[in-house]
Amino acid sequence: MSPRRHRVPPGRAGRLRLRHGLDTALRGADLLERKLRLLLDRERELRRAADEAGRAWRERLAEAETWLVRGLLLGGERALADAAPAARARVDVAWTSLMGVDHPSGASVAPPVRSPSERTPGNTALAHAETAYRAAVRAAAEHAAARTAAEVVGAEAGRTGQRVRALRRHWIPRLTRDLAAVELALEETEHEESVRRRWAAPAPEQPRR
Repeated sequence: MSPRRHRVPPGRAGRLRLRHGLDTALRGADLLERKLRLLLDRERELRRAADEAGRAWRERLAEAETWLVRGLLLGGERALADAAPAARARVDVAWTSLMGVDHPSGASVAPPVRSPSERTPGNTALAHAETAYRAAVRAAAEHAAARTAAEVVGAEAGRTGQRVRALRRHWIPRLTRDLAAVELALEETEHEESVRRRWAAPAPEQPRR
Protein backbone atom coordinates (compact mmCIF):
# COMPACT_ATOMS: atom_id res chain seq x y z
CA MET A 1 0.00 0.00 0.00
CA SER A 2 1.74 3.18 -1.15
CA PRO A 3 0.25 6.57 -0.33
CA ARG A 4 -0.83 8.65 -3.26
CA ARG A 5 0.07 12.30 -3.46
CA HIS A 6 -2.98 14.53 -3.69
CA ARG A 7 -2.94 18.02 -5.11
CA VAL A 8 -3.13 20.43 -2.20
CA PRO A 9 -4.60 23.88 -2.79
CA PRO A 10 -2.31 26.75 -1.80
CA GLY A 11 -2.71 28.95 1.23
CA ARG A 12 -5.02 28.56 4.18
CA ALA A 13 -7.33 26.17 2.33
CA GLY A 14 -4.42 23.81 1.78
CA ARG A 15 -3.36 24.06 5.43
CA LEU A 16 -6.90 23.26 6.56
CA ARG A 17 -7.11 20.25 4.25
CA LEU A 18 -3.71 18.94 5.37
CA ARG A 19 -4.55 19.34 9.04
CA HIS A 20 -7.80 17.47 8.52
CA GLY A 21 -6.03 14.74 6.55
CA LEU A 22 -3.31 14.39 9.18
CA ASP A 23 -5.82 14.16 12.03
CA THR A 24 -7.79 11.54 10.09
CA ALA A 25 -4.65 9.53 9.36
CA LEU A 26 -3.54 9.61 13.00
CA ARG A 27 -6.95 8.50 14.25
CA GLY A 28 -7.06 5.80 11.59
CA ALA A 29 -3.63 4.50 12.57
CA ASP A 30 -4.65 4.36 16.24
CA LEU A 31 -7.82 2.42 15.41
CA LEU A 32 -5.98 0.03 13.11
CA GLU A 33 -3.33 -0.62 15.77
CA ARG A 34 -6.07 -1.45 18.28
CA LYS A 35 -7.65 -3.79 15.75
CA LEU A 36 -4.28 -5.37 15.06
CA ARG A 37 -3.63 -6.08 18.76
CA LEU A 38 -7.04 -7.72 19.13
CA LEU A 39 -6.55 -9.79 15.99
CA LEU A 40 -3.09 -10.97 17.02
CA ASP A 41 -4.35 -11.96 20.48
CA ARG A 42 -7.25 -13.86 18.91
CA GLU A 43 -4.95 -15.55 16.40
CA ARG A 44 -2.69 -16.82 19.21
CA GLU A 45 -5.70 -18.20 21.08
CA LEU A 46 -7.00 -19.92 17.96
CA ARG A 47 -3.64 -21.46 17.11
CA ARG A 48 -3.33 -22.86 20.65
CA ALA A 49 -6.86 -24.26 20.35
CA ALA A 50 -6.02 -25.75 16.95
CA ASP A 51 -2.89 -27.40 18.34
CA GLU A 52 -4.80 -28.89 21.27
CA ALA A 53 -7.62 -30.09 19.00
CA GLY A 54 -5.07 -31.57 16.60
CA ARG A 55 -3.44 -33.56 19.39
CA ALA A 56 -6.86 -34.76 20.59
CA TRP A 57 -7.79 -35.74 17.05
CA ARG A 58 -4.63 -37.81 16.57
CA GLU A 59 -5.11 -39.52 19.93
CA ARG A 60 -8.77 -40.34 19.21
CA LEU A 61 -7.90 -41.58 15.74
CA ALA A 62 -5.15 -43.85 17.04
CA GLU A 63 -7.52 -45.26 19.66
CA ALA A 64 -10.23 -45.84 17.04
CA GLU A 65 -7.82 -47.58 14.69
CA THR A 66 -6.68 -49.86 17.51
CA TRP A 67 -10.26 -50.94 18.24
CA LEU A 68 -10.95 -51.33 14.53
CA VAL A 69 -8.05 -53.76 14.11
CA ARG A 70 -9.32 -55.77 17.06
CA GLY A 71 -12.82 -55.81 15.64
CA LEU A 72 -11.56 -56.99 12.25
CA LEU A 73 -9.55 -59.75 13.85
CA LEU A 74 -12.63 -60.91 15.72
CA GLY A 75 -15.28 -60.57 13.03
CA GLY A 76 -13.54 -59.99 9.72
CA GLU A 77 -14.30 -57.37 7.06
CA ARG A 78 -17.80 -58.69 6.62
CA ALA A 79 -18.66 -57.78 10.20
CA LEU A 80 -17.35 -54.25 9.58
CA ALA A 81 -19.40 -53.83 6.40
CA ASP A 82 -22.54 -55.07 8.15
CA ALA A 83 -22.02 -52.68 11.09
CA ALA A 84 -21.52 -49.51 9.01
CA PRO A 85 -24.65 -47.29 9.08
CA ALA A 86 -26.02 -46.00 5.79
CA ALA A 87 -26.42 -42.45 7.09
CA ARG A 88 -23.54 -39.98 7.27
CA ALA A 89 -22.42 -37.66 10.03
CA ARG A 90 -23.34 -33.99 9.71
CA VAL A 91 -20.93 -31.21 10.69
CA ASP A 92 -22.28 -27.77 11.58
CA VAL A 93 -19.90 -24.82 11.86
CA ALA A 94 -20.71 -21.86 14.12
CA TRP A 95 -19.43 -18.42 13.14
CA THR A 96 -18.51 -15.28 15.04
CA SER A 97 -17.02 -11.89 14.21
CA LEU A 98 -14.16 -9.88 15.67
CA MET A 99 -13.55 -6.34 14.43
CA GLY A 100 -15.56 -7.14 11.32
CA VAL A 101 -13.67 -10.39 10.60
CA ASP A 102 -16.00 -13.38 10.29
CA HIS A 103 -14.42 -16.69 11.33
CA PRO A 104 -15.49 -20.09 12.70
CA SER A 105 -16.04 -20.19 16.46
CA GLY A 106 -16.54 -23.95 16.71
CA ALA A 107 -18.03 -27.03 15.13
CA SER A 108 -20.56 -29.60 16.23
CA VAL A 109 -21.06 -33.09 14.84
CA ALA A 110 -24.34 -34.97 14.56
CA PRO A 111 -23.39 -38.66 14.31
CA PRO A 112 -25.24 -40.96 11.92
CA VAL A 113 -28.32 -42.71 13.29
CA ARG A 114 -29.06 -46.31 12.36
CA SER A 115 -32.47 -47.24 11.11
CA PRO A 116 -34.27 -50.05 12.99
CA SER A 117 -33.50 -52.42 10.12
CA GLU A 118 -29.72 -51.86 10.22
CA ARG A 119 -27.39 -54.12 12.16
CA THR A 120 -25.40 -53.03 15.19
CA PRO A 121 -21.68 -53.87 15.52
CA GLY A 122 -21.19 -57.61 15.72
CA ASN A 123 -18.60 -57.56 18.51
CA THR A 124 -17.54 -55.36 21.40
CA ALA A 125 -14.36 -54.19 19.70
CA LEU A 126 -16.28 -52.81 16.73
CA ALA A 127 -18.70 -51.09 19.10
CA HIS A 128 -15.73 -49.43 20.85
CA ALA A 129 -14.28 -48.54 17.45
CA GLU A 130 -17.52 -46.84 16.44
CA THR A 131 -17.56 -44.76 19.63
CA ALA A 132 -13.90 -43.86 19.22
CA TYR A 133 -14.34 -42.84 15.58
CA ARG A 134 -17.23 -40.58 16.51
CA ALA A 135 -14.99 -38.87 19.06
CA ALA A 136 -12.25 -38.60 16.42
CA VAL A 137 -14.65 -36.96 13.97
CA ARG A 138 -15.68 -34.40 16.60
CA ALA A 139 -12.03 -33.65 17.38
CA ALA A 140 -11.24 -33.35 13.65
CA ALA A 141 -14.11 -30.89 13.16
CA GLU A 142 -12.97 -28.77 16.11
CA HIS A 143 -9.39 -28.85 14.81
CA ALA A 144 -10.47 -27.79 11.32
CA ALA A 145 -12.65 -24.97 12.66
CA ALA A 146 -9.91 -23.58 14.92
CA ARG A 147 -7.23 -23.88 12.23
CA THR A 148 -9.42 -22.19 9.62
CA ALA A 149 -10.32 -19.42 12.07
CA ALA A 150 -6.65 -18.86 12.89
CA GLU A 151 -5.79 -18.60 9.19
CA VAL A 152 -8.64 -16.16 8.50
CA VAL A 153 -7.80 -13.96 11.49
CA GLY A 154 -4.07 -14.16 10.77
CA ALA A 155 -4.58 -13.08 7.18
CA GLU A 156 -6.62 -10.07 8.29
CA ALA A 157 -3.97 -9.24 10.89
CA GLY A 158 -1.36 -9.24 8.12
CA ARG A 159 -3.41 -6.89 5.97
CA THR A 160 -4.08 -4.61 8.94
CA GLY A 161 -0.38 -4.51 9.80
CA GLN A 162 0.42 -3.46 6.23
CA ARG A 163 -2.08 -0.60 6.44
CA VAL A 164 -0.64 0.54 9.77
CA ARG A 165 2.90 0.51 8.39
CA ALA A 166 1.81 2.44 5.31
CA LEU A 167 0.20 5.12 7.50
CA ARG A 168 3.01 5.36 10.05
CA ARG A 169 5.96 5.13 7.67
CA HIS A 170 4.70 6.94 4.59
CA TRP A 171 1.35 8.69 4.69
CA ILE A 172 1.59 10.43 8.09
CA PRO A 173 5.22 11.62 7.58
CA ARG A 174 4.32 12.92 4.11
CA LEU A 175 1.30 14.82 5.40
CA THR A 176 3.41 16.20 8.23
CA ARG A 177 6.08 17.42 5.81
CA ASP A 178 3.50 18.91 3.44
CA LEU A 179 1.76 20.67 6.33
CA ALA A 180 5.05 22.07 7.62
CA ALA A 181 5.90 23.36 4.12
CA VAL A 182 2.49 25.01 3.71
CA GLU A 183 2.68 26.63 7.15
CA LEU A 184 6.18 27.91 6.42
CA ALA A 185 4.99 29.36 3.11
CA LEU A 186 2.04 31.01 4.85
CA GLU A 187 4.33 32.52 7.49
CA GLU A 188 6.62 33.91 4.79
CA THR A 189 3.64 35.27 2.84
CA GLU A 190 2.16 36.90 5.94
CA HIS A 191 5.54 38.39 6.82
CA GLU A 192 5.94 39.80 3.30
CA GLU A 193 2.44 41.26 3.39
CA SER A 194 3.18 42.84 6.74
CA VAL A 195 6.35 44.42 5.36
CA ARG A 196 4.51 45.68 2.28
CA ARG A 197 1.78 47.22 4.44
CA ARG A 198 4.34 49.01 6.51
CA TRP A 199 6.10 50.37 3.41
CA ALA A 200 2.80 51.35 1.79
CA ALA A 201 1.51 53.13 4.87
CA PRO A 202 1.83 56.94 4.65
CA ALA A 203 4.60 58.42 6.71
CA PRO A 204 3.41 60.18 9.84
CA GLU A 205 3.25 63.97 9.54
CA GLN A 206 6.06 65.87 11.15
CA PRO A 207 4.97 68.38 13.76
CA ARG A 208 5.21 72.00 12.55
CA ARG A 209 7.65 74.29 14.27
